[in-house]
Amino acid sequence: MSDNVRGPAASGGAPSPAAARGVRVRGATPADVGAVHAIEVASFGDPWPRNAFVALVGEPRVYFPVAELAGAVAGYAMLVVAADEGEITNIAVAPAARRDGIGAILLDRLIDEAARRGARTLYLDVRESNAGARALYASRGFAEAGRRRRYYSAPVEDALSLRLALPAGGD
Repeated sequence: MSDNVRGPAASGGAPSPAAARGVRVRGATPADVGAVHAIEVASFGDPWPRNAFVALVGEPRVYFPVAELAGAVAGYAMLVVAADEGEITNIAVAPAARRDGIGAILLDRLIDEAARRGARTLYLDVRESNAGARALYASRGFAEAGRRRRYYSAPVEDALSLRLALPAGGD
């Protein structure tokens, strides 16, 4: 799926600044891996290695969209669905493009894709201190399901495991 994001946000409000500027969401390609990995390194104290992204491009069990802004990769996300459960493994936005709605656009795409693939429940982990991400997830209906003690390194921190119930049949 590739298209420009325009019109009201999934939450029913006005378009986000990113949507108003024409963010394009499409599947990741091998050519995107360098930009994706640079965003990963800038976003996380314990980034995934570059070869992990290489291996996941085109993997049928993984939904791996990138968000382009002005022709450059500005964010990426990943979703894995198995049976009726989905897990969001990553959402990250380039530092210069943060607080502009790109993360919300990617999250909405992941939620839609999880439902389309038959997931009934969607999970993710988030740093306890990441108030911005937690607020975004709460705005989409995610609720705390548990805690993983000392889950993250660099710095060491607990993860909150969040859960979202999805409608049957992607409705």
